[in-house]
Order: sequence, then structure tokens, then C-alpha cells
Amino acid sequence: MQFLHGACQSYYEAIIEAGANFASSPARILIDFKDPLIVAEQIAKTDVDKYVSIDKIRNLLRDGERGVSGIGTLGKKINR
Repeated sequence: MQFLHGACQSYYEAIIEAGANFASSPARILIDFKDPLIVAEQIAKTDVDKYVSIDKIRNLLRDGERGVSGIGTLGKKINR
């Protein structure tokens, strides 16, 4: 399963259609290099039984949903 894919010159819609949960630059803009890292960090820090949506992380991203967007995914943090 792909979680985050693409770059500024990528075709956002095709990447999401191919199975990525998040992809960069749906607005075809130059994104901040940290934005994909922020998305990955939020997924990694979220418990496995909780859902990470773009609504929850949009304010952490420089350009919001214009820079990174997606359908969301479950977190990956396992509490032991």
C-alpha cells in the first residue's frame, strides 16, 4: 500500500487512482519539501485504530490541500 507519492510535476489524480493514500501538488504548485515529511510523520504518530485525514493535517502544511491532499489512511503507531 502506498501512503504518499509524487512531486511537484506529478499527475496527482493518476497517483491517487493508482492507490496512493496521499499525493503531492494537486494544484500543480511547487510544494515545500517538508510537507510530505509532515504527512508521513502524522501517519506514523497516529494510533493504528485512528484515521488520518487531510482535514486533520491541512493546517500543518505550508500550502494546505493545494500542496498535498488525499483520501486519508489509518495511523501506523502500535502501542505496546
